[in-house]
Amino acid sequence: MSSRLISKTTIDQVFDTARVEEVIGDFVQLKKSGSNYKGLSPFSEERTPSFMVSPVKQIWKDFSSGKGGNVVAFLMEHEHFTYPEAIKYLAKKYGIEIEETEQSAEAKEEANERESLYLVNEFARDYFAKTLLETETGKAIGHSYFKERGFTEATIKKFQLGYSPDEWDAFTSEALKNGYQLSYLEKTGLTIVKTDKQFDRFKGRVIFPIHSLSGRVLGFGGRILVNDKKAAKYLNSPESEVYHKSKVLYGIYFAKQAIAKEDNCYLVEGYTDVIQFHQTGIENVVSSSGTALTQEQIRLIHRLTKNITLLFDGDAAGLRASLRGVDLILEQGLNVKICTFPEGEDPDSFAKNNSLEDLTLYLEENARDFINFKASLLASEAKNDPIKKAETIRDMVMSISKIPDSIKQEVYLKECSRIMDISEEVLFTTLAQMLQKERRDASKKEVVEGPTLEVVSKEIIELEKVDLKFELEKEIIDILINFGLDICEINEELIDFSAKEVIKEKHKKDWKICEYIYLNLQEDEIEFVNYEFKYLYNSIIDKLLHNINIDLNTLFDGANDRIRSMLSSMLFKYDEERIHNWQKVGIYPKPIEVDVPRKVQSCIMRLRYLLLQELIDNFSVGINVKKDSERTEIMEIINQYSGLKIDMSTFLGGAIPQRRSN
Repeated sequence: MSSRLISKTTIDQVFDTARVEEVIGDFVQLKKSGSNYKGLSPFSEERTPSFMVSPVKQIWKDFSSGKGGNVVAFLMEHEHFTYPEAIKYLAKKYGIEIEETEQSAEAKEEANERESLYLVNEFARDYFAKTLLETETGKAIGHSYFKERGFTEATIKKFQLGYSPDEWDAFTSEALKNGYQLSYLEKTGLTIVKTDKQFDRFKGRVIFPIHSLSGRVLGFGGRILVNDKKAAKYLNSPESEVYHKSKVLYGIYFAKQAIAKEDNCYLVEGYTDVIQFHQTGIENVVSSSGTALTQEQIRLIHRLTKNITLLFDGDAAGLRASLRGVDLILEQGLNVKICTFPEGEDPDSFAKNNSLEDLTLYLEENARDFINFKASLLASEAKNDPIKKAETIRDMVMSISKIPDSIKQEVYLKECSRIMDISEEVLFTTLAQMLQKERRDASKKEVVEGPTLEVVSKEIIELEKVDLKFELEKEIIDILINFGLDICEINEELIDFSAKEVIKEKHKKDWKICEYIYLNLQEDEIEFVNYEFKYLYNSIIDKLLHNINIDLNTLFDGANDRIRSMLSSMLFKYDEERIHNWQKVGIYPKPIEVDVPRKVQSCIMRLRYLLLQELIDNFSVGINVKKDSERTEIMEIINQYSGLKIDMSTFLGGAIPQRRSN
């Protein structure tokens, strides 16, 4: 059995068409920042944006994690796509027809386990959907259920809803017949294996596929349709390499663009709540699938917006317990509102029975800030009991203590003071005591568990010196990428290294940066030591000398992760000041572009300095065992080179780092 490879023509067309800001914008909320876009890192926890996207250069850089690259590199990093998967994803997004060539069966068998689990899930999704829409049993049972819920054909197809026959191994048998391995069926949880028997996990249930942010099928939720006290009403896929319930939100794939656009995310409890809202016309809604809200789920929303509105049933028995999720959201620095529906209604039924206009108006008028909602809820419980009222106030201050922004804390304390009729001073004192106790508890925990950093005796630590050659070679690549075709006036002090006496001459000339670097390195026969930089230099310099712009995609595709990260850092080097915004604290760094000529000269001179030191070291080897006449001649050469080193050090301001010792 053979599979196919994507043709180079298709790959080139994908790179020519795909826009990095559009693709990343599907996963990260981006805001304009000069000629670039910035947002919160999707790879680490942060509250201040350090993730940059350049539409001009078609690259991205995450300064918090060091990752970076082009649009394909982002999909591979963020969605764990293989290279072909990333290309196919982009081709589908931009409507590009994929041309393919044959691939051997052996190559197909090398697909990793993770990809195999995805493929099994995708087969299951298609099988369940086909069973629902095309079989008599599926239509009579599964399809009828969804119709009763009020779902249209378009909605059923959009969410890829399905039905699993009420037979012990209908799905498993079909999957095995189509060549899928039992081990992968078991690992996804679709099939339960016991000794020599296997049966379908979701038999007799309607199916809700659960998607990742990019639309890949991670797992499934299944609802039983018969009254069986022994069976759970809802059943989810078990944890697997691709499905982690605590990190997934149902509906996030279908909601991500609306969440970013509306700058708000509605959070509900069930699958049908999400689907009914979408059908009514409100798409910025996701579900925690009946599980307690987790930090990972909150961070997933935080990539798209800072605003969350929790939607609760009007008669939700566990409403107070559900409010614990509010504190988690506040800890992440997000804004929280809460909206409840009339008694006897839930998000599903209310959306089903109301028009888009009525639903939108209700949400706008009834979504209250968490402090007001919590105050009214807890106050109604406390009534005229002073002890309960005190507990209520403490509960509210505890929530406020979770907010990382001190300004927001103060605003909320003032609001709490007004609502609960208590002095601001008491609330501020209570907050300070809570924060102090948190710090004390954290300190005690550190003492009990031990410090996170191990203290090591200074005598056994040998600090690694800077690998100056590595840094200088990296600097040259940096300059070539950013300024290679620029023309600058270089005011250099020419030094005749071949003369017995140092001859200096001031000289000004307009140079193309790439030519200046190339000719100077050639003149001294300086070669790159680092293999990766040598590869990059040879790839770049040939194109620049022929006035050809550098193809960044080719550079990224030919590099490993470490070099990709370095390349993206180089390309974003001059945007980093904007990230730090030094001007706010009165620091105005000099634009690096202004000092390019000096920068180039400094790099070349430092490499020459190292070359001279290597020559001196080579001449010094075995000098003590040589004849007097030879030793005298060698010492003259060493003194000459040492003199040149001093001149170079003077030119460079005397700051020449020592070489790294082996």
